Amino acid sequence: MIIDEPKTKIDTIRQKIYIVIYGTNTRAGKLFDIFLLIFILLSVLAVMLESVKQIDAKYHQPLMVAEWIFTSLFTIEYILRIFSTKKPWKYIFSFYGIIDLLAILPMYLSFFISGSNLLTSIRALRLLRLFRVLKLAQFVGEATNLKAALKASRAKIIVFLFAVLIIAMVVGTLMYLIEGPEAGYTSIPRGIYWTVVTLTTVGFGDIYPVTAIGQFLAMFVMITGYGIIAVPTGIVSAEFAKQKSKKKSTKELNHEKLSKKDIVCPVCNTQNHKKAAGFCYNCGAKIRI
Repeated sequence: MIIDEPKTKIDTIRQKIYIVIYGTNTRAGKLFDIFLLIFILLSVLAVMLESVKQIDAKYHQPLMVAEWIFTSLFTIEYILRIFSTKKPWKYIFSFYGIIDLLAILPMYLSFFISGSNLLTSIRALRLLRLFRVLKLAQFVGEATNLKAALKASRAKIIVFLFAVLIIAMVVGTLMYLIEGPEAGYTSIPRGIYWTVVTLTTVGFGDIYPVTAIGQFLAMFVMITGYGIIAVPTGIVSAEFAKQKSKKKSTKELNHEKLSKKDIVCPVCNTQNHKKAAGFCYNCGAKIRI
């Protein structure tokens, strides 16, 4: 017979801190995470305001005080996370553990490296904890579907991009021959650059065609650009819908199997009845569902 050792006062304190810091189902845990996110937002806001010269010149001292307050709070939180967990090294080298450490290091490094305190904006990454607080992990399944859709459509997208690259090279060469260096098309790569910019409907306007033939070709490229943007979106959307449909069908099939398995005849204990069955196919007894 194994007798559990009585918990020490430190173990009790550690357990209570763990429930508050890591627990999201308790009231205290939820409040802790909400306040933590508020402090992170305020801290990032302070760093952003500090980067504005006019504001920093007027409120530099209060902003620095605020930054040190936030850094002290996050340092205490980081130490408590290590103290409360049974496997501290697992937390320290975890994704969130590294982010938490990077969130507090810049302010301490500012003693040795000037301006490094501005790197505290990295603590905005701690907002990823929002997924844990608001239980957004359920949407990870949708991300999995999207990943599967991208993987399934990669061959089509690669062929499509290869075709776009050929179009860009041909049109870029034509623009170099038609417009020439006088209009800014000093080389074929420069012409390809203009084609890509136009196809993607970005249009920086640094170079543009001046001849009638060049402008006509530009119109063709612009119109083609809209189709080029729509094609990969359509490919991925179709695959995404297919993945969701496949997942839904599998889910319905599993549900139907479970439903059949649950319907048992109260007289002869025969299973696997149809969902809509009113009587047992073996003994004819009425099935109570």
